Amino acid sequence: MVDTQAIPNKLTPEDILSKVKKVSYLILPDSTTTVCQLTLENGYTVIGTSACVDPKNFNQEIGERIAHSNAFQQIWSLEGYLLMQKRFEAGL
Repeated sequence: MVDTQAIPNKLTPEDILSKVKKVSYLILPDSTTTVCQLTLENGYTVIGTSACVDPKNFNQEIGERIAHSNAFQQIWSLEGYLLMQKRFEAGL
């Protein structure tokens, strides 16, 4: 029997962050494109990217922050689906 009290009705940023086990960044050669790969606790990975138009405006810290945010948003969708499925299966 499923304890329906143990199934939350929302996700928090902390819930999402707790799923991330590794963060990797790559700046593509000869570009202003930054790639962020987030590896989740189960080994699944999500990718976020960022880029700027003018190489003179490139800032690695900003690029990494935006790429991370884009990858992080993907986890919200995945975890949201998973939580909704758990609630559905529990009859909530």
